Amino acid sequence: MTAVITKPKLSFSQFINQLPDEEGCYELVNGEIMRKQPTRKHDDIADEIADILKMEAKRSNLNYRISGRIVIRTETQTGQEQGRYPDLAVVDKDVWESNLTAQSVLYDAPVLVVEVVSTNWEDDYIDKLTEYQLLGIKEYWLIDYLAVASRSWLGNPKQPTIFVCTLDENNIYQIKSYQGDNRIESSTFPKLKLTPLELFEK
Repeated sequence: MTAVITKPKLSFSQFINQLPDEEGCYELVNGEIMRKQPTRKHDDIADEIADILKMEAKRSNLNYRISGRIVIRTETQTGQEQGRYPDLAVVDKDVWESNLTAQSVLYDAPVLVVEVVSTNWEDDYIDKLTEYQLLGIKEYWLIDYLAVASRSWLGNPKQPTIFVCTLDENNIYQIKSYQGDNRIESSTFPKLKLTPLELFEK
């Protein structure tokens, strides 16, 4: 009888220490290292929203560090450690600069995270939403430019949508959807003037 060898699940610290040397975006999912392989359009959208939010932070004199190269430690509802690599993270600059020699890894909640939704949309709409809520990230954006989620999220007919999830006083996300030329409302960037149409047409 052949013994079945099961690979031990990695902890978050093991994940950070075992990240591959080659460039890429890697996440720790259910104890295994997974590589994210976004499309060029996905990267274009992520870069564009990063540029917009960086400009808005500068214009409004907001004390934020904005980056698409930060790994965040999260937990599932059952307490399993995950390592998430959001397309964009907004961090309080004082927190960031308190230890500039540390790796680009966060154990505490950033102010805001952005995920550009891919074809495996359940990861962003279900798993990451739950993990980010548990971590206490005040604001979470889902940018579904492909309109790949279910009609229960996007309506019928499905349209490209940006969802802004904001923690309420009970630490539960309240979710608002924005389509077309509806101006996005953000507590992190209260003076931001941006619509989904403007972002998707760039």
